[in-house]
Amino acid sequence: MVDQAMAALRRCSLCPRRCMADRLRGETGFCGAGAAATVALAAQHHGEEPCLSGSRGSGTVFFSRCNLRCVYCQNHEISWGSAGKDLSATELADVFMRRQTAGAHNLNLVSPTPYIPVIAAALRRAKNRGLKIPVVYNSNAYENVAALRLLEGLVDIYLPDLKYFTEEAAFRYSGVKDYFAVAAAAVLEMHRQAGNLTFNKEGLARRGLLIRHLVLPGQHDAACRVLDWIHFNLPAATHVSIMSQYVPLWRARRYPEINRRLSPREYRAVLEHFAQTGLQNGYMQDLAAATEEYVPRFDLSGLSGH
Repeated sequence: MVDQAMAALRRCSLCPRRCMADRLRGETGFCGAGAAATVALAAQHHGEEPCLSGSRGSGTVFFSRCNLRCVYCQNHEISWGSAGKDLSATELADVFMRRQTAGAHNLNLVSPTPYIPVIAAALRRAKNRGLKIPVVYNSNAYENVAALRLLEGLVDIYLPDLKYFTEEAAFRYSGVKDYFAVAAAAVLEMHRQAGNLTFNKEGLARRGLLIRHLVLPGQHDAACRVLDWIHFNLPAATHVSIMSQYVPLWRARRYPEINRRLSPREYRAVLEHFAQTGLQNGYMQDLAAATEEYVPRFDLSGLSGH
């Protein structure tokens, strides 16, 4: 399976852009990723959902380069660029093991899509070395189902941000026109692999699907349509995290309609719609979460064993 995964780098179609770059020979596609995994930060993070952060934090590993170009990305320093350190599968496994040694409740892989083959190889190495904490796949949901299947049996918790319902918004703010159809299929595959979210006796997530949706200013009606899709296509017990933390960062000021924070009225409308859908499990945020205070600093910390 590892050989099959690494072979995917020869004609890269790991994400829906299908650039077909031979990354093993130094070619790069849209995201700019090569044969190694570029990691910008590995650290304990306490700002995830309570079932992930717990008391000791989620062991986040932030990958650079992204297959989307979200104009409001809080991590634009790495998602639009290449800041970070290139790691082999063996080196990446070392990073994973250090998160467990540091006491993290889980291993949280942030924006991992371009590096699925390297991650799969690293996870197998780490699990052979005693990695026991749940593995979280934290992505923008713009995924190929075939690539996700390379992770089957390796990922415990899928954490997709189901971002847009309309093609217009997806293209305007993230540069892709087929977002929802592609992401919806990916979320269904994630649920097939992991099922509904389950917890241990401390209330920490152990396995399953947790869908995020970041509500954008002016997009509360679209957010309701996303919730409707979840209701009609997944079990009522599906866990949904409805986020209000949007801050107009990076290039958002060029788009007047999103160059502001979410209003209480908009967020309340989405929460009320969630209650009407029949979905049973949800997380919400206080609007005070919309602050730059939670934006991580990418300083290569946590990548060295020294």
